[in-house]
Amino acid sequence: MTDYAYPEVLIDTQWLAEHLNDSKVRIVEVERSPQSDKNIHAHIPGAVFWSITDLLLPDLQINLEVNAIEKLLSQSGITNETTIVPYSSEPGIGGFIFWLLKLFGHQDIRVLNGGHQKWMSEGCPVATELSSFAPTEYKAKPIDKSLRVLHEEVQLSIGRPDTVILDVRTIQEYQGQHFFIKPPEGSERAGHIPSSIHIEHILTLNEDGTFKSFDDLQMLYSSHGITSDREVFPYCAVGGRSGYIWFVLKYLLGYPKVRNYDGSWNEWSRLSNVPIEK
Repeated sequence: MTDYAYPEVLIDTQWLAEHLNDSKVRIVEVERSPQSDKNIHAHIPGAVFWSITDLLLPDLQINLEVNAIEKLLSQSGITNETTIVPYSSEPGIGGFIFWLLKLFGHQDIRVLNGGHQKWMSEGCPVATELSSFAPTEYKAKPIDKSLRVLHEEVQLSIGRPDTVILDVRTIQEYQGQHFFIKPPEGSERAGHIPSSIHIEHILTLNEDGTFKSFDDLQMLYSSHGITSDREVFPYCAVGGRSGYIWFVLKYLLGYPKVRNYDGSWNEWSRLSNVPIEK
């Protein structure tokens, strides 16, 4: 992992196993349900639980209210000095949580390379119950606006040679054949943002769930013209998969100009004044 731009943000299973009882480390399991088929009775010991759906507003936008993130972190027994280790059975969730916490100024976040899949495949210890801790009084910083891009700027960047709009959804979503989350009746618009380049987010991972090497990741993106001198705006359905790709591009490859379009297709498809292609 030493070849990445910022290798210190990644940890392996050995590091985490050695820090299971470290009071300065908080392990966070992020899933749709705490009893999903993938992780029932197989939690990493000491992990607290965050629901993916609880991170979203009723309209499925990511909840970016400072009070909401402060409440979540406080309830999890997290302080501003805590090392947070998010993991999931779903590819990319750890990187998305990294982006979300950086958005509010948290300093020390580590991504478990390979996530829950790698932990289980190596026969690491598991717990049948999730954990809870005494609440704290976490204080978040105001949103770092340099980590996200709004739809107005995305629209202005269509076709610009110095900017890449990067669609990280499945090819079926990109081609307008499938909705990750179906919009309400009457607001369905399928397709992709014009001039966007499609590279599905899971292409960044090996079969065991770990990240591909620096060279392989660099080849994946540079072969599509996505180079470090261009500004990159990744998007997906609701901003989670694109938040993960923000992490890959910025922290693994060291791209200096990456901003997550967290409004993503959930917002773009509902705007009447923006173009869509299939």
